[in-house]
Amino acid sequence: MTTLRLVTFGYFIALLIAASLNYLPIPGIIDDQGYAFGIFALDVFDDLLHIASALWALAAALISHRASRTFLTYFGALYFVDGLLGLATGSGFLDAGILIYGFYEYSSFLIKLAANIPHLFLGGFALACAYFGRK
Repeated sequence: MTTLRLVTFGYFIALLIAASLNYLPIPGIIDDQGYAFGIFALDVFDDLLHIASALWALAAALISHRASRTFLTYFGALYFVDGLLGLATGSGFLDAGILIYGFYEYSSFLIKLAANIPHLFLGGFALACAYFGRK
């Protein structure tokens, strides 16, 4: 199994964890107001997005190096742009947040940055892996 396929399988695991955050009874993850890490709320749209992305990652990892690279390229671009939109507007597009909630004001830029770091990091890392994982 190539490194890219292993990275893609890692995305499968990470995305399943993200989808399960609302349902795991781990203290400190979801606060009394339903916010993950006290920063952002995960709803059913987020969970479905994470599950669909996880299944896409699993399929790509099982199929081939090329499928993994394709997944990392498209997934990376979508999630990274979603994070950038979240920084600009407070809402992303992948979970339809920009359509449902419109522009969202966070209490500070640091909170807005923290809420969007997961998509920026996951997307940016996926793009870097796809670029450097060329054969």
